[in-house]
Amino acid sequence: MHAVRSAGSELPGSPTASLRRKVIVASTIGNAFEWFDFTLFGLFTLVIAQEFFPLVSHTGSLLLGTATLGVAFIFRPIGGMVFGVYADRVGRKHAVALVVVLMAFATAGLGLIPSYAQIGLMAPLLVVAVRILQGFSAGGEFSSATALLVEYAPAGHRGFYGSIQMCSQALAVTLAGFSVYALSAGLSPAALNTWGWRLPFLFGILVVPVGFYIRRRLQESPQFAAYVRSHPRPTAADFRAGLMGARRSLLSGFGLTVAATVSFYVTFIYMPIFAVRELHLGLAQATLPTMLCGVLLVVLCPLAGHLSDRWGRKRMLVTAMLLYALAMLTLTAWVLQSPVFLNYLLLQFIASVCMAFVWGPFPTAVTETVPVGVRATGVALIYNFSVMLFGGLAPFFITAIIGVSGNAMAPAYYVTGGVLLSLLSYGLWGQDSRASGRAADTII
Repeated sequence: MHAVRSAGSELPGSPTASLRRKVIVASTIGNAFEWFDFTLFGLFTLVIAQEFFPLVSHTGSLLLGTATLGVAFIFRPIGGMVFGVYADRVGRKHAVALVVVLMAFATAGLGLIPSYAQIGLMAPLLVVAVRILQGFSAGGEFSSATALLVEYAPAGHRGFYGSIQMCSQALAVTLAGFSVYALSAGLSPAALNTWGWRLPFLFGILVVPVGFYIRRRLQESPQFAAYVRSHPRPTAADFRAGLMGARRSLLSGFGLTVAATVSFYVTFIYMPIFAVRELHLGLAQATLPTMLCGVLLVVLCPLAGHLSDRWGRKRMLVTAMLLYALAMLTLTAWVLQSPVFLNYLLLQFIASVCMAFVWGPFPTAVTETVPVGVRATGVALIYNFSVMLFGGLAPFFITAIIGVSGNAMAPAYYVTGGVLLSLLSYGLWGQDSRASGRAADTII
């Protein structure tokens, strides 16, 4: 390993404020679109299950729908490896641009697939194929976009810049929640099920120009440019050595990602399903808190990222994870005893406040664990395996647990288990950091 200039000082040829703003806008739009798609599919799971998997029981149809939601995550580690290596060898901006374009075409394709009633078995097969493509392309988005943001950050502001990644995810949740709420409130159930749900997916094609803008107009991050200058032709052995040398950091980052990903897929993807099936609320009522809490996260995530630059990321993350698990356990039990809309809204609101202080510091904390030369690949491995194992399949596992045991507290127990795993690994091996992370100041 060779030391580079401290993260607390600016690199020569540091980007201008104008260029940093362009990076923030371009990265935010691309990332928000990816999560708009994933959130939208989750919120429309009940509708999609009826449209493409109608020949089984209601529970069986929902299980197939949630399994289709989860199949994309099986292919995310593969896409993460491919795009991670591409980003570490060719550049962050090229990887982000390619991911945005692939995701746009895959999402628009989902909105065009005929229903099971129209083309039979081919319909669910096409849905699965599109989800695989979405998972593959999304696998490289988080690591490449987060590396771009963190490496562009000025001295002392890494936490704030990294939090914009999660701010864009929260924006996606807000837009997806608004889309589902508006369509379900404004259309009849028959119209929603046949064509209404397709409209926001077709919107995806409009983001293609963003990918071309990123590729043509943005510069590479200063840290990656410095790495390329000092290592013009890194070998495969150098690459492997960089990953192996960061084994403990990768494990701590994996554990940290468990809590971050479980919070998203339980609170925003499964809980609306929970509200419809267990609390017997309408789809509009079930998704309205998703939209409102998305706005809350858009506001709070940058604040949490900024505070992590001052107070230290580990302290904030550990405290917020504990509060999140406690809130889910106590409030889920309360809502089940009194299943009314206002109680469900309060549950989602308090859980989202706790989530914000996990989400805000998380992107920078996990990115700082990996050296610059293997950063996109390392973070892609951490993130996508964690999402595959604990996030994307969470709705399927929770649905199956409730179906077998009849215990509607399953989502709260699932969250608690994820938080305990995060505390065990990140608590043991995670390094605290403010503006300068140790691993982030090295390149291989």
